Formats: sequence, structure tokens, C-alpha cells
Amino acid sequence: MPTEIVTTDDLREFKLELIKEFKELLAVHHGQLSKKWIKSWEVRKLLGISPGTLQNLRVNGTLPFTKIGGVIFYDSEDIQKMMKENLVHSRFDFRRRG
Repeated sequence: MPTEIVTTDDLREFKLELIKEFKELLAVHHGQLSKKWIKSWEVRKLLGISPGTLQNLRVNGTLPFTKIGGVIFYDSEDIQKMMKENLVHSRFDFRRRG
């Protein structure tokens, strides 16, 4: 088995290639979720909400879902849409105190 020496230049080149690939992956996904279908526990973790809050979002129709064999799935596009539709713009002006 021949021995191969790895130099610091080799490591530096590897690092640059790896960073380039990560940047390309991020650009492809545009910072969006990479999975099409997400399970309940993943949605709760992503949004930082309780199981009850997620159930309320389902029940009141805020977040569509699909149920297959007792497992509930959510479309990542529906989650993004819900977040955009519920975006709140504050009109409070901190300069007008008093």
C-alpha cells in the first residue's frame, strides 16, 4: 500500500472546495426547508411551538396537513406560506415617547 503525504496546501484546497460546495447547496435551497414533507415533531421544533399549538393550527385550518397511517405530515411550502401570511409589521415608533 503506497503512502501518500497530505500537505497543508492540500488541506487548504480541500477546505475551499468544501466551503464552495456548502455555498452552492445553500444557494440551491435559498435558505428554505430542504424537505418537501415534514413530520409534526419537526414542525414543532422548527417553529418552537407545543403539540397543542400545532393541533390548533390544524384544527382552525391555518396549517394544512396530510395524515397517512396515523402520521401527520406538513408541506414545507404551506409552512412558509403560513409564516408569510402572519407576518406582523410593527407601527410603533420609538421616537414618539412621551
